[in-house]
Amino acid sequence: MKCIFVFDILNGAVVHALRGERSRYKPVAEFSQVIESSDPLLIMDELRPVQVYVADLDMIMGRGNNMELIQEISKRAKTMADTGASRSSDLDLLPPSVIPVLGTETASISLIEEVSGQRRTIASLDMSKRRVLSRDKAMADRSPLEVLEELNHIDLEGVIIMELDRIGTCAGLDGEFLEKARARSRHPLILGGGVKDEMDLEALEKVGFSGALVATAVHNGMIPRKRIQ
Repeated sequence: MKCIFVFDILNGAVVHALRGERSRYKPVAEFSQVIESSDPLLIMDELRPVQVYVADLDMIMGRGNNMELIQEISKRAKTMADTGASRSSDLDLLPPSVIPVLGTETASISLIEEVSGQRRTIASLDMSKRRVLSRDKAMADRSPLEVLEELNHIDLEGVIIMELDRIGTCAGLDGEFLEKARARSRHPLILGGGVKDEMDLEALEKVGFSGALVATAVHNGMIPRKRIQ
């Protein structure tokens, strides 16, 4: 089970993400029990994660980027990054070593397919309250499980099941839904949102998931730092 440590970066600082309500995000040091800084590179040095997921919130919201930080992070750990790409040229600044995460919130199925033919790619099935978030009406009108099946024909490194309304909540797992997702997808699956402790990680592994995005449960001490190292 891969424990992939999450950096949500806004204005150069790591913030504590909660339910996808970006206007309410605060510097992670105000929340964390394990670090005292919100500087991404200082956190990298302190926690030494092996693999990280970066959400560049400035790029996602269309108001700048944190590409220099992503470059530095990628020198210290295996890195995947969501920069809110809606066209292939949006990925031109992303370092070649960084795996792009194309979320359905901004990327169409056709873009995911196009980029996957050019470089290693991870898709993110972005949801809130089990509704697919997408500007692509063809996806927005489908159920999450139907979109998972649509992604099966694309060559991907994996698919993130991103439950935005559960991010930062440590709400635990919905085992029934996750079992259905595992049965419908041919790709390695990673869960984002809701993981609360090591027991959840063990349960995810039993369902057949390849990994989990973790942040809040590390910062509150429920998942020990050794799991991301």
